[in-house]
Amino acid sequence: MQTLVAYVENKPGVLNRVSSLARRLNVNIDSLTVGPTENPEIARMTIVAHTDEKGGHRLEASLEKLVDVLLAENISERALLERDLALIKVLADQQSRPHLMELIKVFRARVVDVAPESLIIEVSGTVEKIDGLLEVLKPFGVLEMARSGRISMTRGGDLLRPPVQTAAASEQPVAAS
Repeated sequence: MQTLVAYVENKPGVLNRVSSLARRLNVNIDSLTVGPTENPEIARMTIVAHTDEKGGHRLEASLEKLVDVLLAENISERALLERDLALIKVLADQQSRPHLMELIKVFRARVVDVAPESLIIEVSGTVEKIDGLLEVLKPFGVLEMARSGRISMTRGGDLLRPPVQTAAASEQPVAAS
């Protein structure tokens, strides 16, 4: 697995261009999350690709060539903080509910919805933590699950910052002197 971060212009069609690029390179995307940054004109993508180091570097180089990409970095070898979010609906009758509540507490998850025969659990953390919770919930009956995909950030002073000027800013007319 390779983890890449891309800062892109926050406009329609960019996600399609990025996913089409991965398809052309024959790289399977395991997870792709996109969200706004502190600058509303820029979005941040975290791409987790099912490829080796060489494929990750090829994807990084190809991303850098896309017009809407301001910065692309393969951060797989850096010190990272990664998180995923999951909502899990599990069968929960009156007899199994107390045991489920103990398991939920151990995984530092929380119940966000209670129905007569089920619970919806929210959990965030590493992929391994969420996979571990899923394993212990399987015997109770997992009815449905939704996951956000990974988001990643380099630790400490290792900052990823896009160039200050966006394409929208560069299109503004220059005053004549």
